[in-house]
Amino acid sequence: SARAIYDELNSIYGDEVPGLSTVTRWSKLFRDGRKEIEDKLRPGRPITETTTENIEHARLLIDYDTYIAIEGIQ
Repeated sequence: SARAIYDELNSIYGDEVPGLSTVTRWSKLFRDGRKEIEDKLRPGRPITETTTENIEHARLLIDYDTYIAIEGIQ
């Protein structure tokens, strides 16, 4: 059951465990036949992630041109 999975995760990972509702949702997805742990790509989903390197690059662009538009940073 989802509760048993949650309890086992909680005994191993403590406070780092996702909430019971999240574990319940995951349990249902896998019970319904899901095989992958990664999310499927969806239209409109960002293709990059926030990293120190990305933040520094954006900061340099803004320092160089304080009137730069968001489109210029992307």
